[in-house]
Amino acid sequence: MFKQLRFAFAQALENIRANFFHTFLSILGIVIGVAALVAILSLIDGMEKYAKEQISSTTDLKNIMIRTETHQTINNVRIRKDSSAYLNYAAFSALRENMAEKATGFLFTQQNSGLSLQDKPEQLAAVVTGIAPNLPETEELAIGRKFVEADFNEKNKVAVVNHLLARQIGAHSDPNKLIGKSIKFQGQDFNIIGVLKAGKAQTPTLFIPLIFIPETALSQSPPTCFLEAKAVENVAKIKTETEAWLNQHYPTGKADFEVITNEFRVDQVSKGFLLFRIVMGLIVGISVLVGGIGVMNVLLISVTERTSEIGIRKALGANKNDIMRLFLSESITVSLFGSLLGLTFGVLGTMVFIPIIKAITKVPFQAAYTWNTLLVIMIIAILVGVIFGTYPAMKAARLDPVDAIRRE
Repeated sequence: MFKQLRFAFAQALENIRANFFHTFLSILGIVIGVAALVAILSLIDGMEKYAKEQISSTTDLKNIMIRTETHQTINNVRIRKDSSAYLNYAAFSALRENMAEKATGFLFTQQNSGLSLQDKPEQLAAVVTGIAPNLPETEELAIGRKFVEADFNEKNKVAVVNHLLARQIGAHSDPNKLIGKSIKFQGQDFNIIGVLKAGKAQTPTLFIPLIFIPETALSQSPPTCFLEAKAVENVAKIKTETEAWLNQHYPTGKADFEVITNEFRVDQVSKGFLLFRIVMGLIVGISVLVGGIGVMNVLLISVTERTSEIGIRKALGANKNDIMRLFLSESITVSLFGSLLGLTFGVLGTMVFIPIIKAITKVPFQAAYTWNTLLVIMIIAILVGVIFGTYPAMKAARLDPVDAIRRE
């Protein structure tokens, strides 16, 4: 069987060589279609890669957010629930200990509140953030320290202020003056242990350990939890573990919570580009269809020109399957030949287009050549060869050997 196929493809290559110019013109549709398809797919792959890189640089894909769902929708009206489950510091600690895949993170809630200093009669206003176990690494210190585990275990009333609150207090020129000072929040005095560097914050903020936020305040403004996986590959597992833990430890399960990852943004991009690929592929497919008709035309001419040869082959013992195999092999070979030419022109075309695109858009964009593109081209070549080569092959196989030998 293998020997017969090898012979059939050798014959097909010989026929292409003998009628190269005629064959090339007949499969020009395939060449143009495949070249356009290669260029489009590689450019779309490059665009998708660039988009994912931009998402990754602006959004941490390793983050998992857990927040309480405080509202419900009834009859298309969104209303606040009478009560909702929430994470407190003890639950947050238990959740992290339960995870097989360890993750860093923090739990926080915010509320606007009035503050006061012992040596300042006027009241201050700030966003009070109850946080545990520590401030995120993105918050850099100008002076002092952040929270440590001992602050929670020993219930130390300590606080960290951002640069805007420090300025409001009047210590913007020398933040050292704030260290050790006492600031009052809801009747409790907190010692300032750290001042943050200037950042993107637009409001004065006081950070205190979450354990000092009353449960009544937590129920009204449930804390939000951020977990960060060590690797993007662990995000899905951590999300599953989190949902399972919530189901196990809360009467309402995860119904009161929303567990969110940023993977959906990548999925949205992928779906958008997949739709773009399909639409553009269907449009370019018209050229491939025209090329397939060209292949059928080449083979029908070949059947007419080789009628006498077909008759002699049948007279010498060739059956219908042998003739079918011969012409289908020639059809697939012609399609592969056109597809390889199209692949070459498509790659060369993108090499010309990319510098132009980069010059116009000023975007560091590159085409991406993937094995998927090559696989698509190979499948198209084989399908075109089989679909458009079947009729000419069947016509050749049905020829009567006596009539075929007599025909000039």
